[in-house]
Amino acid sequence: MDIPKGNTKTLAGIQREGYRARPRFGRLDEGLDRVEEGVLRSREYILSLQHPDGYWCSELEADPMLEADYIFGHLFLGTGDPERLRRALNEIMRYQNEDGGWSIYPGGPSNISLSVKCYFACKLMGWSRDEPSLVKARGWILANGGVTACNTFTKIYLCVMGQYDYDAVPAIPPEIVLFPNWFYFNLYEISSWSRGMLVPLSIAYAKKPFKKIPAGQGIDELFVGGRESANLHLHWNKQKIFSWRNFFLFCDRMTHWFERIHIRPLRKIALKKAEKWMVARFEKSDGLAAIFPAILNSIIALRCLGYSVDDPQVIRAMDEFERLGIDAPHGTPDYPVPTFRMQPCVSPVWDTAQALFALGEAGVSADDPRMIQAADWMLTKEVRDKGDWAVKAPNTEPGGWYFEFNNEFYPDVDDSAMVLLALNKVNSPRERYQYESAQRAIAWIFAMQCKNGGWASFDKDNTKMIFQYIPFADHNAMLDPPTVDITGRVLEMLANYGYTRKDKRVEKAIQFIYKEQEADGSWFGRWGVNYLYGTFLVLRGLEAMGVDNHEPQVQQAAEWIRMVQNPDGGWGESCESYDDPITRGVGVSTPSQTAWALLGLLAAGDTRSDSVAKGIRWLLDNQNEDGSWSETQYTGTGFPRVFYLGYQYYRYYFPLVALTTYKRAMEAENQAA
Repeated sequence: MDIPKGNTKTLAGIQREGYRARPRFGRLDEGLDRVEEGVLRSREYILSLQHPDGYWCSELEADPMLEADYIFGHLFLGTGDPERLRRALNEIMRYQNEDGGWSIYPGGPSNISLSVKCYFACKLMGWSRDEPSLVKARGWILANGGVTACNTFTKIYLCVMGQYDYDAVPAIPPEIVLFPNWFYFNLYEISSWSRGMLVPLSIAYAKKPFKKIPAGQGIDELFVGGRESANLHLHWNKQKIFSWRNFFLFCDRMTHWFERIHIRPLRKIALKKAEKWMVARFEKSDGLAAIFPAILNSIIALRCLGYSVDDPQVIRAMDEFERLGIDAPHGTPDYPVPTFRMQPCVSPVWDTAQALFALGEAGVSADDPRMIQAADWMLTKEVRDKGDWAVKAPNTEPGGWYFEFNNEFYPDVDDSAMVLLALNKVNSPRERYQYESAQRAIAWIFAMQCKNGGWASFDKDNTKMIFQYIPFADHNAMLDPPTVDITGRVLEMLANYGYTRKDKRVEKAIQFIYKEQEADGSWFGRWGVNYLYGTFLVLRGLEAMGVDNHEPQVQQAAEWIRMVQNPDGGWGESCESYDDPITRGVGVSTPSQTAWALLGLLAAGDTRSDSVAKGIRWLLDNQNEDGSWSETQYTGTGFPRVFYLGYQYYRYYFPLVALTTYKRAMEAENQAA
C-alpha cells in the first residue's frame, strides 16, 4: 500500500526537530518589556481562536485506537463511507512505530491492545497479512503475548467479529443494573465513564452478536502458537489462593457456567432496565456520556436490542458519533495524505473557561464584549437537572458545568471550579443571574466533597479499591477517587469567592493534600501529565488559601520543581511517569508543562531564582511570531497507563497565565522596593 508512514509524534522526532531558538539574553528581572510583548501577542492569538458564538474549542487528540474502533464499528454495522474508512486507515498507519506496533502516546512504547486493534483494522479493510507493515506488526504482537495479552474491551470487540470466544472473556452480565444502590457492588460504585461504557457493553455481552467476516480478514495468526492451542482463559493467582482476584475469577467462571446452561432468570428484566438506563442518558447529551467508547457501545447495544438502522435513536447516536470526526480529504500541511481522525470527545466548556481565565489574568478588561460573550455562553451550559451524581448527594440542588457542549447527566467538579474561576474575571450585565449560578455551583461542589476532604471529578466517595480486582476492570478506570489536582483547583476557586481556612471544609481539603504529598515533595497528577500538573495545582490552591510559602510542604515541592528543570530552561514530563514514578518530571521541555512548573514556583514565592528566570526565557524564546507555542507531546490524561490526551490549546493559555503571573510578581516587587 502506498501510504507514507512514520510516527510523526515520537519523542525521537521531537528531539530531532527541536524548538526554534532565539538570541539569548541575561536575567529577566530588569527586562519586563519583552515579557509584556509576549503577553500581548499571546492574548491576541487566543482571542483570534474564539468562535463567533463566544466559546473556544480545540481539537482533542488521542491515539489511533479511535480510528481502529471507527472502522470496526462501521464494518460491524454495515454502514460508513468507504472513502472515509480508507482515510481513517491512513491516519492509523501514520503512527505505526519502527518496531511494528502502535503507541498510546507520542514517543511511548508500543501497546499490545492498541496494536492488535490497528492490525485488525487493516485486515478488515482488505489488507493482506503479507503486507510489509503487517508483517512487522505481527512480529511485535506475537513477541509480546499475542491477542490473549489484550484487555477485556479489545477482546469483546474481537468476539463480535468472531475472532475470540465469548466464553473466554470476562463476563459483563446486564444483571449488574439490578443491584440496589445500598448494595456494596452497585452500579454507582464504579466511575461514571465506566458506567457509560459497561452498561451498553453488558447488553452486547448478553446478546453476543456475531458478524461473519471473510476468512482472509481474520487474525488467527496473532495467537501465539495458533488460536486452537492458545489458552484464552484468565489466570488464577496461585500465590494467594484466598484473594479478591480469585474470588472474582470464581464468580466469573460461575457466571459463564450459568450462561452455558441458560440459567438466567432475571435476564429479560435486566436487559429492559439496562436499555431504559441507557436511553434515558441520551437526553440533553451529545450521545451517551458524550464520550467516544460509550457512544459506540450504545450504538452496538441498540442494534443488539433490535433497533433498526433507521430508528431515530440509532440515527441520533450515529450522528453524535460522526460529529466527533475531523475529515481531512486533502491532508494537512504537516501530513499531505487524505486522513480522517476521531476525537474521544469535545472540550468547549473546559477550553472556554481556561481561555477566559487566562485572558482575564492577562489584563483583558472584564467589560470586554468578547469576555462577556464567552461568559454568557458558559452560563447557558449550567446544569439544572439531577444526574448520576445525585445517588451519592441526593439532597443537593443541581449546579455546576460539564466538559462538552451537552452532557447534563455528568457535570464534573473540575470543570465547575474552572468555570467559576473564569466567571470571576467578567463583569456580566446579568450580574444577579451569574451570582446565583455561581452560588449553586459552589454549593454543589461542597456537596461533592469526599469523606477524606478531597474532590473527585464526577462522583463522591467512588473509592472502593476492591473493584480493581474485577476481571473486566483491566482498563484501569473503574474508580473516580479524590485527587489533589482537582482539590487544588477547587481551593483556588473557593479563595476567589471569599472562603478561607476558617471554613472546616477548606481545612479538611488542605489536610488531604498534605497527606497525599510524595516523599520528594511532588504531588501526583490524575488529569494532567503528571507530577508537574499535580504539584502546580496544589501550590496554586495553597497560595490562594493563604498557606505560608515557608511551610515545609510548599518549599519541598518548589525544590522538587527546580530539581527536575531541564538544561534548556524548560520543563517536561512524559506519560511514562505513570508507569515508572522514577521518571517523574523527566521529559522533553513543553510549553504547557514549563508553564505549570513556573506557576508552581511563583505560587511558592519563588520569583527571583535562576530556575524561574530560565523558565520564563524558555517560554519567550520558543514563542512563535503569531503569539502561539508549538507542542507535540500529550500532556493531558484520560486514564493513567491506558489513555492519554493532547489538548491543542494547553500550549496557549497556560504559558499566558505563567508570563502574566511572573510579570505581576515582578511589578509588585519593584513597587515595594
